[in-house]
Amino acid sequence: MIIGDDWFMKAMLVDTLKRTEKLRSQLMTTTTDESTLFATMLNQLLKEKVQSTVQPQFNSFEPNLVTAMNPAIGEQYMPINTEEPLRFQSINPEKLNQVLAGKLTGMGEVFVRAGQKYNINPALITAIAQHETGNGKSRAAIEKNNIAGMMGVNGLKSYTSIEDSIMDMARNLSKNYLGSGLSNITKIGAKYAPIGADNDPTGLNNHWVIGVSKHFDQLRV
Repeated sequence: MIIGDDWFMKAMLVDTLKRTEKLRSQLMTTTTDESTLFATMLNQLLKEKVQSTVQPQFNSFEPNLVTAMNPAIGEQYMPINTEEPLRFQSINPEKLNQVLAGKLTGMGEVFVRAGQKYNINPALITAIAQHETGNGKSRAAIEKNNIAGMMGVNGLKSYTSIEDSIMDMARNLSKNYLGSGLSNITKIGAKYAPIGADNDPTGLNNHWVIGVSKHFDQLRV
C-alpha cells in the first residue's frame, strides 16, 4: 500500500480537530480561569514546537563514502568514492616506487597520500607526473620541483619540495577537473594540455593523452 500526502494531511487534520475539541471541552466544563487555560494552551504549543524541531539521527557512514584522517598531521581528507575510476583507489606505494625515477624516486607514499587526501586515484597523478617530467628528469622538476607543469602568474611555479608539488597537482586535478565532471583522461587532457595551445609551440600536448594513459594503464595492472 502506498501512503501519499493526502492520507498524511487528513490524519493531521483529524488530530488537530481532536485536540481543539478537547480544549473547548475544558473551557466549557471546568472552572479554570482564563490565565490558567492560556498557560495550558501555551505549554501545549511549546511542546509541539520542540517535538517538531527534533531532527532524526542518521548513521554518518554511507556505502563507498569514507572520511579518512591522517593521524600524523591531523589533516582532514576528502570523502572517498571508489565508484568513479579516477577517484581514489588503494594501491601499494612500493608498486609506484618500482617505476619512479629521477626527482620522483621514492615518492610512492606521497602520491598515495595525496590521492587519499584529495580523493583522486594515485595512479592518475603518478602517471601525469611521469609524463610531464619524463619520469622525474625534466628541467622543471630538477630546478623548480615542479612535476606537473603547474603554471603561475610568472610562468612555471616553483615549489619548496617535490611533495608540495604533488599535493598541489592532486588538489588542482580533484577540484578543477574531476570536480567539474571531467571523468576520463581524454577529457582531462583537453583542458590540462589542450592541443594547439599558445604555450605549446612544439606540439607536445598532442602526445599528452596517449602518454598519460600508457603510464596509468601500467600502474593499474
